[in-house]
Amino acid sequence: MPRRLQLWLDLIRWNRPAGWLLLLWPTLSALWMAAGGFPGWTLLAVFVLGTILMRSAGCTVNDVADAEFDRHVRRTARRPVTSGEVSKREALVLGAALALAAFGLVLLTNALTIGLSFAALLIAIAYPFTKRWLALPQAFLGVAFSLGIPMAFAAARGDVPLLAWWLLAGNLFWVLAYDTEYAMVDREDDLKIGIKTSAITFGRIDVAAVMASYAIFLAMWLAAGLQLGLAWPFALGLLTAAGMAAWHYMLIRGRDPAHCFTAFKHNHWLGFAVFAGTATAYALR
Repeated sequence: MPRRLQLWLDLIRWNRPAGWLLLLWPTLSALWMAAGGFPGWTLLAVFVLGTILMRSAGCTVNDVADAEFDRHVRRTARRPVTSGEVSKREALVLGAALALAAFGLVLLTNALTIGLSFAALLIAIAYPFTKRWLALPQAFLGVAFSLGIPMAFAAARGDVPLLAWWLLAGNLFWVLAYDTEYAMVDREDDLKIGIKTSAITFGRIDVAAVMASYAIFLAMWLAAGLQLGLAWPFALGLLTAAGMAAWHYMLIRGRDPAHCFTAFKHNHWLGFAVFAGTATAYALR
């Protein structure tokens, strides 16, 4: 494989799919809810490919914005932009190309979805800079990572009901939970360089905040499922997710960075459990 391509794949975290899977599962769950079951192959392809492309584009923007900070964090010091192997201009051009490809997919939907895609793009670009002034930048990330939910409803139904915003709010707490676990990995380095994270803001109540966020997420999605009349598979999916969250507590309670990173990386299985329960509940109707 050419060296340049290797660097680009590293820049978009191609060998670390957990990032786009965290975006994908709640989006697909919402798509199934909006469509009342399987949404069709076209919408499925649009949202799967669009999620991968936008997550990849977001990585390029994040690395450009954080290049000077990442130099001082052991885990991120060798990222392509930070190390200088890929220039900031080159990274931004790659990111723009990926975002443009994602926009091409959105054009296959409708005007409301296209409008929401512009909001999603602006929020994704703004997120990396919130770590300079916002005490809980992970909450802002929660909005960025959850906008696929109203977009799914817009694409499948042509409108965005209150239920979609309720699901978005609930998903925001899940993002806050797993990205706080992620921030707990780099807390010591982040304190030295002066950026803000939820792990720093929560301090000694960080573990309690993570577990409370998991609980709020699961409770809000359970309420949505009850409103939609989803059967036992959906509840089983949420119960499985709750069991995974309990395991994460066992991992993060000692605040060991390696264990916190393990908890973060496995969150996509929690999201998959919720999606599997959702899809199965509709399949059995």
